[in-house]
Amino acid sequence: MATKPGILTDWPWTPLGSFKYIVIAPWAVHSTYKFVTDDDPVDLGYSLVLPFLLFRILHNQVWISLSRYYTTSGKRRIVDKGIDFNQVDRETNWDDQILFNGLLFYIGIVLLPHAKHLPLWRTDGVLMAAIIHAGPVEFLYYWLHRALHHHFLYSRYHSHHHSSIVTEPITSVIHPFAEHIAYFILFAIPLMTTLLTKTASIVSFAGYVIYIDFMNNMGHCNFELVPKRLFHLFPLLKFICYTPSFHSLHHTQFRTNYSLFMPLYDYIYGTMDKTTDTLYEKSLERGEDRVDVVYLTHLTTPESIYHLRIGLASFASYPFSYRWFMRLLWPFTSLSMLFTLFYASLFVAERNSFEKLNLQSWIIPRYNLQYLLKWRKDAINNMIEKAVLEANKKGVKVLSLGLMNQGEELNRNGEVYIDKHPEMKVRLVDGSRLSAAVVINSLPKSTTKVVMTGNLTKVAYTIASALCQRGVQVSTLLPEVYESLRSFVPQECRDRLVLLTSEELASNKVWLMGEGTTREEQEKATKGTLFIPFSQFPLKQLRRDCIYHTPPALIIPKSLVNIHSCENWLPRKAMSATRVAGILHALEGWEMHECGTSILLSDLDQVWEACLSHGFQPLLLPHHFKYP
Repeated sequence: MATKPGILTDWPWTPLGSFKYIVIAPWAVHSTYKFVTDDDPVDLGYSLVLPFLLFRILHNQVWISLSRYYTTSGKRRIVDKGIDFNQVDRETNWDDQILFNGLLFYIGIVLLPHAKHLPLWRTDGVLMAAIIHAGPVEFLYYWLHRALHHHFLYSRYHSHHHSSIVTEPITSVIHPFAEHIAYFILFAIPLMTTLLTKTASIVSFAGYVIYIDFMNNMGHCNFELVPKRLFHLFPLLKFICYTPSFHSLHHTQFRTNYSLFMPLYDYIYGTMDKTTDTLYEKSLERGEDRVDVVYLTHLTTPESIYHLRIGLASFASYPFSYRWFMRLLWPFTSLSMLFTLFYASLFVAERNSFEKLNLQSWIIPRYNLQYLLKWRKDAINNMIEKAVLEANKKGVKVLSLGLMNQGEELNRNGEVYIDKHPEMKVRLVDGSRLSAAVVINSLPKSTTKVVMTGNLTKVAYTIASALCQRGVQVSTLLPEVYESLRSFVPQECRDRLVLLTSEELASNKVWLMGEGTTREEQEKATKGTLFIPFSQFPLKQLRRDCIYHTPPALIIPKSLVNIHSCENWLPRKAMSATRVAGILHALEGWEMHECGTSILLSDLDQVWEACLSHGFQPLLLPHHFKYP
């Protein structure tokens, strides 16, 4: 939002929210109906408006994914600062201008006689549109842009766009409604001229809009992609084609580089930033970032591909949940599954920084189901091992194994790689200490007894042993679970480990639950019971009368930069304990590996105190839970 929002700031359909697409539905239905039923020659231009709008959405999405992918590694990145959830929320309506243009195209075709039945191609019309853009449009835009930087207009309109110091491709179209009206009038000059001179064509219209989209996205992508050789071969090109670094300076310096796509007018009127060429060359020469900590995770479900930071930006900024539109995306989902089946390389999905540490998240393109298949065990282990060795080669200090990359049956919680490569310098972390500490410190302070269910893991054994030592009664529902825990709990406090009977369930209002907890077990809990998972995956919420906590996670400190997407199902600004454990390991300078099958009860307080000292905070329990 602008500093002092002026009139016509909001789009007319803003109150409709997600139902805004209904404004274009009648036109889309009518054009499709005409295409299918008309016996007369079909107006191809009218019929192609809807497919063209969908193409523009896809085109913009490709740029978003491409920009986020390239800026993650650091290669050719222009601005180092991160973006946040506020920017993502501010830019979530980037498709409004596509709706606006679509409406005007539909209305124009219906009302303007010369806009009907346009030919597919006319060379003279294409040339005319190009010349008019290079002349009047670029000139008028330059002065309009300078006017928008006058304090009166800037505070009421253009400051909304400049709220994004670090730009993404879609930043290019984030303006108040009034600005978009001005831009449409400006960009309509070449189109209306070709209509009035009867030289317009479908290609001249569509090509001009695609050109504007392409140049807008390129100029805001935050990584330099225009090769230097191009300017060496064509020296005059620097006057008629801008670069991402050219426009990035406008967002960081504000009073320079006003031109639309042709820097010519900045040269003429003396507003070219003196560091333009230097920043361009510096960005081109920039290599990949130094990486200190890597969080190695993987895809979870086929639809999780959209929740990656390089996927759907707005969708990724909220906790993952299955949405209705995913049904419409099944062709892309199927293609992505085939792609991951044959493309076995891991990729960088996210970058962050915290207290002079550079952090990255690496993704293994495999799904939960594949980790459960025994015949895929060796292939997945090889991929994890390759990632560990790649991290070691790059000088990474710590690599934390996330989700199913640390399975006991898969690789003995990472111990396999340490035994196989004892000389490697990168330290492996499975996060079990911090996960156990988070669960223990998530319990209400007055807790005296808990029930533990689900598949027992290293984290579960650690929690049960620590709670028994602290005087908390740990109850189980199954004899085999009781016997397994008993072998790990220190002898002096085994009397606090209890095999629970159904009559005693009512007094247990806190349950610690792992994967494998059955519906029958959840049904045994009394109304108002608090379910706290100790696994990395969320519990299936089967009880509306009970309270479900998140998997072990922490609220991040404000100084952790470039957090603008949610980690799987976790809420905003929350990070899994496994991921935080790797960061703490590097911050504290701990030299040992923190993985394998051994349990270190004495270190739980140490890791928890380190966590708090660096600003990480536990996720609060639901406010409506009260321990009896």
